[in-house]
Amino acid sequence: MVTVRMVVLGAGRIGSMHADYLHRRIDGAEVVGIFDVVPEAVTAQAEALGVPAVSSLAEALALDADAVAICTSTDTHVDCMVAAAEAGLAIFCEKPISLDLAEVDRGLAAVAAANVPLQIGFNRRFDPSHKAVADAVRAGQIGDVHLVNITSRDPAPPPISYIKVSGGIFNDMTIHDFDMARYVTGSDVESVFALGAVRVDPAIGEAGDVDTAVVVLTHTNGAITTIDNSRQARYGYDQRVEAFGASGMANSGNVLNHQGGVATAEGFAHAPLQHFFLERYTESYLAQWRAFIDSVAHGTPTSVTGADGRAPLVIGLAARKSMLEGRPVAISEIDGGPA
Repeated sequence: MVTVRMVVLGAGRIGSMHADYLHRRIDGAEVVGIFDVVPEAVTAQAEALGVPAVSSLAEALALDADAVAICTSTDTHVDCMVAAAEAGLAIFCEKPISLDLAEVDRGLAAVAAANVPLQIGFNRRFDPSHKAVADAVRAGQIGDVHLVNITSRDPAPPPISYIKVSGGIFNDMTIHDFDMARYVTGSDVESVFALGAVRVDPAIGEAGDVDTAVVVLTHTNGAITTIDNSRQARYGYDQRVEAFGASGMANSGNVLNHQGGVATAEGFAHAPLQHFFLERYTESYLAQWRAFIDSVAHGTPTSVTGADGRAPLVIGLAARKSMLEGRPVAISEIDGGPA
């Protein structure tokens, strides 16, 4: 078996999770170094895995590696991507690539010039339940897709300090749903209509964002996607996707902590929903890494491309404009395509 040697950039919650999965749970992958701007974080993670901690991006990219995982803060993604591409490394980059479309294009141009593989971290495409919905559409099981309904609600809002730098709900939270809409329908988006409100925490509104939103997307193939988001669902992490077509319907439901239940004369009771994304999407994270490692090892195309990473940002920018202006916004108003 070919072993893909990985450098992980970022030792925060997401970077640490990815480093652990790569080093301990993905066949054919080996972490050969970890870098983070916070020395204490990188030291702790490196010691936990028994791998080297490095003190600079240049040192990290000079390691004997085949690929890099970019799990740093969003504002540093493109600089890391450009440097990794120039070093000739295959690249996995967490979403979003950037909150600035021109920066996204700078990063993608560097990847194209170096001709290195790139996969974007839209892990929900690899969730078995969501994938089954997309597969049913691709196989024609439900006929021409007419409607897609996506529900994505978090159990609790993030800290206000994060809200202020997140890029807003559309480019932080809903961006996963924009990708899912394209993935399930198999079609790009033509226009966006978005409504947003502050219904959970006034401090979120004071920070310039909303915590409750509904978005309607029209697709080039005629399908319509509706998305509803909330930063706080008291009953847990609510993640559902439904595709309705000319011949039927396909859907994915929520995942419970366990499958045990109790039935009495008073009714039925079951376990709560899995708490948050780290629990709910464990298998999707592992599956996306298997796909990336396989792609690098065998020289095959990646399954979530730079274009797939770019499109949801454009949709998110259109959604923000739509919400602020109270009207549908065509994608062409935001972007005519990469330069």
